[in-house]
Amino acid sequence: MINPLYALSPLDGRYASSVADLRPIFSEYGLMHARVQVELGWLKALAAEAGISEVPPFSPATIAEIDRVIAEFSIADAEAVKAIEATTNHDVKAIEYWLKQRFANVPEVMAVSEFIHFSCTSEDINNLSHALMLKQARDEVLLPKLNELITVLRNLAHTHAALPMMCRTHGQPATPSTLGKEIANIVARLQRQMESVRQQQFMGKINGAVGNYNAHLVAYPDIDWEGHCRRFVEYNLGLTFNPYTIQIEPHDYMAEFFQTISRINTILIDFNRDIWGYISIGYFRQKVKAGEVGSSTMPHKVNPIDFENSEGNLGMANAVLGFLAEKLPVSRWQRDLTDSTVLRNMGTGFGYTILGLTAHLRGLNKLEINPAAFAADLDATWELLAEPIQTVMRRYGVANPYEQLKELTRGKHGITPESLQTFINQLAIPDTAKAQLLALTPALYVGKAQELAERI
Repeated sequence: MINPLYALSPLDGRYASSVADLRPIFSEYGLMHARVQVELGWLKALAAEAGISEVPPFSPATIAEIDRVIAEFSIADAEAVKAIEATTNHDVKAIEYWLKQRFANVPEVMAVSEFIHFSCTSEDINNLSHALMLKQARDEVLLPKLNELITVLRNLAHTHAALPMMCRTHGQPATPSTLGKEIANIVARLQRQMESVRQQQFMGKINGAVGNYNAHLVAYPDIDWEGHCRRFVEYNLGLTFNPYTIQIEPHDYMAEFFQTISRINTILIDFNRDIWGYISIGYFRQKVKAGEVGSSTMPHKVNPIDFENSEGNLGMANAVLGFLAEKLPVSRWQRDLTDSTVLRNMGTGFGYTILGLTAHLRGLNKLEINPAAFAADLDATWELLAEPIQTVMRRYGVANPYEQLKELTRGKHGITPESLQTFINQLAIPDTAKAQLLALTPALYVGKAQELAERI
């Protein structure tokens, strides 16, 4: 590669090491590798079809050689394909020609070399290749990273399940929760979306120029081509067969997948901003790393840069993924070429997503809880108990409970345990209810928060 300092995109420059696992999947090499897998897999499937006598079954040695070419496809091989493309000006045709060259010394393959790419349009190869790339990225990169993140967050939720915390609605003091429960909310949201990622279908077709098996049936009218192609897509490649397409697989599943990833990113953008705020008010401190500089002019600063970096990169990811989801399902008539160049940017959306998830994890691992700050906010805000007091008053039929507490607390400063005690003692409610309210503090008024956090 060129010097990373000269890279056009930060994914291949500043952040190259952070997205290295995506490069073998979404690079042009990765696309070529997937195309080779599909082309050779299709040839093997034709050889296994008894109705195609012109392509006899391959010997175990030939099958082993075909599988070796798929497994060992290298950068040098990709460069050879690229050299052929310089003449053909067609990337899929270049793969076909390279395969014929590569198997020149394998007699069983050369005898049926014209069946490489048999009855296929380029999109038969491309759509399956893209599906394989997305499935690999999900299984090998995205799901492990999400699982790592959710595990860290779940552990934090359990560890701090009982730590009381004043909530803020509209930025104002509100009914308390616990830190663990607030983190558990994020875990629950992420788990739901991760299950959608896990259940995502990756669809494919290999049904010819406009999706009707036209050429297949002219050549071999007695073969159940739809059944044959379904078996190839589902059993040979591990994808989901789409029986209704135009020249291209319509990409609806891609839109679903990218939108699910975008929802995950949006949940984390939300949480990044919350943590940023909690750091600002002192709920969290950040571990200092020797040698790091927080500000070029203010040496005391330890900025929440990981959460800011995460927020920015997740926003970039959503911009790309959102466009992919909107554009890819739209094609003029039976096909236009606009999806082809757009699909080459799948790795960009994934790359910024992985950057955002990684930065968020890095930030979480630097956080230190400041329990004193949590306690100080609660101790200074006894008006939080206006809600339970007026609710108990309602139970026992006291007139105008909300209005009475509003008069006592709203917009006023200096509500104290003593002033609330005086108010409670004059209420016409049972002594047991008074005792319950008198024993309540802001730190104890957390409902089921601890239980909810511990069971996530």
